[in-house]
Amino acid sequence: VQLVESGGGLEQAGGSLRLSCAASERTSSTFAMAWFRQAPGKDREFVSAINWNIRTYYADSVKGRFTISRDNAKNTVYLQMNSLKPEDTAVYYCAARGSGVSNDERDYNYWGQGTQVTVSS
Repeated sequence: VQLVESGGGLEQAGGSLRLSCAASERTSSTFAMAWFRQAPGKDREFVSAINWNIRTYYADSVKGRFTISRDNAKNTVYLQMNSLKPEDTAVYYCAARGSGVSNDERDYNYWGQGTQVTVSS
């Protein structure tokens, strides 16, 4: 499974961005999809995940501002990011695993190349 992220960019604080992650093959039947991010000088951290049955999970830092969704027909997962803050600045990675959701990056088998999100104050 290959994952390709898009939608990153530069946005002002309070603005919105939508990230997309397109999978190279069908991932809808059993795969859990997730977003992680890595800020400069920091470890990669969990942002959000969505299970095959559309159950969603969020880090406390983004709860109420970010929304994860998936379109199984398009093999694509999205991350709608609203009310952006400068501390959301990071490279955002899409990840997939062939079982249930996890917030531990070590549990994910497939990764995208990342997309940069920069939020200016």
